[in-house]
Formats: sequence, structure tokens, C-alpha cells
Amino acid sequence: MPTLLVIGGGAAGLMAAVTAAENGAAVTLLERNEKLGKKLYITGKGRCNCTNLCAPEEFRQNVVRNPSFLFSALTALPPEALLQKLSDWGCPTVVERGNRAFPTSQKASDVTRAFERRLQTLGVAVRKNARVSALYVTDGHISGVRLESGETLAADAVIVCTGGVSYPSTGSTGDGYALLAGCGHAIEPPKPALVSLTSDAAWVRALQGLSLKNVRLTLTHGKKRLYEELGEMLFTHMGISGPLALSASSYLAGNPIAECQLTLDLKPGLTEQQLTARIVRDVGVAGRKSMQTLLRGLYPERLALAVADLAGIDPRKPAVELRREERDALVRLTKALPIPLSGTEPIAAAVVTAGGAQVRQFNPSTMESRLVRGLYAAGELLDVDALTGGFNLHIAFATGYCAGRAAALAQAES
Repeated sequence: MPTLLVIGGGAAGLMAAVTAAENGAAVTLLERNEKLGKKLYITGKGRCNCTNLCAPEEFRQNVVRNPSFLFSALTALPPEALLQKLSDWGCPTVVERGNRAFPTSQKASDVTRAFERRLQTLGVAVRKNARVSALYVTDGHISGVRLESGETLAADAVIVCTGGVSYPSTGSTGDGYALLAGCGHAIEPPKPALVSLTSDAAWVRALQGLSLKNVRLTLTHGKKRLYEELGEMLFTHMGISGPLALSASSYLAGNPIAECQLTLDLKPGLTEQQLTARIVRDVGVAGRKSMQTLLRGLYPERLALAVADLAGIDPRKPAVELRREERDALVRLTKALPIPLSGTEPIAAAVVTAGGAQVRQFNPSTMESRLVRGLYAAGELLDVDALTGGFNLHIAFATGYCAGRAAALAQAES
């Protein structure tokens, strides 16, 4: 009977193995770790935000790189279908704020266990501590793999689902890049995405621990606006983090940091004219009280002192002595506070990897290589990444589903 090998037991690999077996293939799943789904255990802070229950177009709007490549995959396995599968396998889910779906138990381990039960039911052979070191290609068709131990395994089809290079402790160390490159595939250099941003500015680091809500963060490269969103962020000892910063980092990936500008609108609900009028009014009310007292009404105290310093305003002077040019500087900084960027935290700390195998070399309907017949790739290994909210995990499940189904059907026809 034809043999199908799946390399990697993460989200994409688990779905690929299950789907291939459901379609009649004899499947062996090779996992380099001592257990399956190691990265799944830490997703969603241990709760596993497995998908986002939104329409396909909205889903693709949250994909940063190569969203059109996912058209077929999202059609083949939409979020509703994934949740139905998990429910059928004994893992019911609940949808929370922002259409984010989690296992009802709030335990990521239950998602992995659901897949493990399904693998067992389908008779999938699972080999743990089995790290693949090379792929064998014969006459343009995949023919097998070599394990790190030196053992070789013949195969009629191979699905590579080894992930990226973020969270290397889970086994994501870029193995798949080397495997695919050895078969002639081009690899976009991996870059950190959904990662905290760093800044060398002393005032930024001095605000460590300060959380802001309802602010707007804007990232530009020259005149091009890369990202703009309203939400929450957090100052850290290294720079900034939180939802806005993580999302901005995904759009920063691949762009020269020295040429990019990050600005923060502290009062997005007010125009410059409205903000000016408010400050004029506040000055009239404050009178001889200090500027520091006035600024506390606009921002948190530590931020108020930082903005005053950047605007060249003595926080101890009476509000009534605020000069027009100082007021204008205050308005400009409030509406577009520049946050100097020095980079990002290391890729090992990133939630997801940007870059990977160039998608133009894979069929978007089947995930099969256009260079090697019988070779497939799925998940984070591909150059497709998205924002937070369950999108990245669903991409892994959906591409794994397409690869598993296509590989099994191709075997059945041969």
C-alpha cells in the first residue's frame, strides 16, 4: 500500500495526517519531539485560540503576507468546519470576544488530545523523537526521507509541516527550510512577527509597566502607511508591547527599521482643533496651578511628565504661563508622539515567523510543490502569516487539511 509521511506533529501536521488517513492513505506521522502538539500547548496563553469565526474576506484582511494564497484553503476548511471537526472529536469550543474560538475547557491540551484520539482511531502510525534530516527525490518525484538516526523511510508522498523558527524550545528550529531548499525551493528569510518592539529612547523605557487603552498606533515607511489601528499597548523595559505593538511588528517585518516611523495618537477621539480648544479651556480653569496638574488631566502621570519634557515645557510652571508655541508642541506630540524604534525582540520570542517557503512554488489548492511531485508543505513553514486572533493557527489547520486531502487523493488515483 502507498505510504504517506507527514513531518511535524504541530497544528498543520496533525490536521494533514488526520485528513490524509480519512481519505484512505496509510499515514506515518514523524515528530522530532517527545510529544505531539508541543507548540499548541502554549498558544492563546495555554488556552489555544484555534480559529477566528469571521467571514473569508475579513479573515484574509488579517493576513499580512500572501493572503490571496489562502483563498482555496479557507474555502476547503472554513472556521465553522474546523470547529465542527473538533466538536465531533470530543473537543467542544466556545466563541469569545473578537470572534476568537477556544476549547470550552479553556485548555490547549484538549485540542491536542482530540487529534491524538482521531489519529489512533484512524490507525495513523506515530513516531516520536524522529527528526528528519533529508528528503529523497527520484526523477522529480519524492521517494522518501532520511532520519537523523540514519534510518531511511520510503514514501510516495511527503507533507512537510515543521513550522518556523519562533519558540525553538517547541522544536521549531527551521528544519523545514533546509529540507525544502535541498529540493530546490526558494526560502524567504525568516523574520520575527507578532513580537515586541524595542526602543533605545530613555523616556520610552522609563515608562515600563504603563498600559494605554484607546490609543492609535501608526507605522509608516516614508510616505507609505504600513499599519494603523486603535487599541491597547504596553511600555516595557525594552520598548513597547501589547496588541498594537505586536500587530505593527508583523508589518514592520521585511522593512528597513531605520526608515520606518512609529507614532502614537494619545487622543484619537479629538482633532487637533478640538484638543487645542480643550487645552485652552483647561489652562483657564487651572490658572496658577502647575502644568503638571493640567497634564494629569490629559495623560497618566508618568506619561504626562514625559510629554512635557519632549515638548520643552517646565511641568512646575503655572498653567497660565503656557506659551502658544508650547501649547502647539503639546498638541502635535499628543496627536503624533514619535516612538524611536531600534528593532524587535529576537525571533525566538516571536509568536509567529514571517518568511518561509515562497508560496508561488506551491499549488494553493493542494499545497503540492510545483518543483517536486508528491511533496507538500503546510503551516508556518510557508511564507504566510497573520495578526493575532486565531488566524495563524487556522492557517496551519487549513493548509494542512488541503495538503492531507490532496496527497491522499493523488495516491488513490496513482
